[in-house]
Amino acid sequence: MESTRNDHDRVDGYAREDVGNLVLLEHVNLTIPDQRLATAFYVSALGLTRDPFLMTGVTNMWINIGRSQVHLPHGRPQRLRGHVGLVVGERQALLARLRAVRELLEGTAFGWEERADRVTVMCPWGNRYDCLDCQALRGTVPWADLDLGIAYVQLGVPVRSAAPIAAFYREIFEARAEVRERDGTAQAVVAIGTHQQLVFAETAAPIAAYDGHHIQLYVADFSRPHARLAERGLSYGEEPHQYRFAEIVDLASGASCFQLEHEVRSLRHPLYARPLVNRNPEQSNRDYRQGADARAGAF
Repeated sequence: MESTRNDHDRVDGYAREDVGNLVLLEHVNLTIPDQRLATAFYVSALGLTRDPFLMTGVTNMWINIGRSQVHLPHGRPQRLRGHVGLVVGERQALLARLRAVRELLEGTAFGWEERADRVTVMCPWGNRYDCLDCQALRGTVPWADLDLGIAYVQLGVPVRSAAPIAAFYREIFEARAEVRERDGTAQAVVAIGTHQQLVFAETAAPIAAYDGHHIQLYVADFSRPHARLAERGLSYGEEPHQYRFAEIVDLASGASCFQLEHEVRSLRHPLYARPLVNRNPEQSNRDYRQGADARAGAF
């Protein structure tokens, strides 16, 4: 009997290792009008790395963040209807970089606020990035062991939409999704791989009109979610290894809960698991250390 009980406990414990069908939140895509300001913000202030191999011209730039990216095509500035949680390293180094670019970004929406467990930073066009203090969060959140990466994307959604949104991801994508209460409001929390989340937080505040920004996900089971989306007329942009959808719907009523374009890719996509260059932002020509150019431990 003891052996049977131990086997049962082990099986239950193994369930905690399951990650669901969503594997990686690879990028957030936001159009921007000025690469100079974007370089000052994403590279100089946040300490991230412009991809040296792809999109190196003046019409687009890809910013590497561990295994993920922010894509910044040229265009009218888009604004995420929420914010992105980032892990970018040590707080004091981040604050020093933010102070160093303040004059360059004067007259834009750039700014920051220090909080107990994060530094909240605004990009020149008003997109919010929460730079998380993982030491303060150690052991309490999935991304606490990250050294560099996108931890989550959080979006504001209408009241009473969290439950149908969670059900949408569970039933369409076979994702791990649940509804949680935080600060008196409901949130649909969708797990992505081992360290990332999509969070849909209910809000009574007006929600801005959708301007076309998107996120990109890699999924292990590619065809069945597509069939479920196509059956409901929600899929479009079908290409080899990827498709898109933008409407998150209440599966019971068919009513739209929220709009956010998802670029969904299979693990056979040629860009999946492409090694990304992540530099060490503390390296400098004045205090150069051999072998310290690359960022160690990037997720």
